[in-house]
Amino acid sequence: MNLVLWIVAGLLAAVFLFAGGNKLFVSRERLAAAPGGAWVNGFTPGAVKALGAVEVLGAVGLVLPAALGIAPVLVPLAAVGLGVIMIGAAIVTFRLNEAKHAVLNLAYLALIAFVALGRFAFAPFA
Repeated sequence: MNLVLWIVAGLLAAVFLFAGGNKLFVSRERLAAAPGGAWVNGFTPGAVKALGAVEVLGAVGLVLPAALGIAPVLVPLAAVGLGVIMIGAAIVTFRLNEAKHAVLNLAYLALIAFVALGRFAFAPFA
């Protein structure tokens, strides 16, 4: 179980690092032009950058505390934080009638919930 949690957390960290990095470094216009990027039009540029920063921090929080052995309780807390972001993302994409992206967000949410539950209850760091 521990190995599976590490793998899922690592993959999620890569996904959120990439997504957050894009929000931080790609222009708002290019984000809006991308498939599923219509949500950007409903947010200020600062809000998009802040969301990107939070996603990058969440990605780091999924792996780094446990890898370094410093406050590994932050791993499930980072997962919970990213889960809140994905709930919001699913709601926004659903309201924009982008069902495929809403389902993708819910799939990420399920994986994040798996990591959070696994690290809180089934395989916490000792």
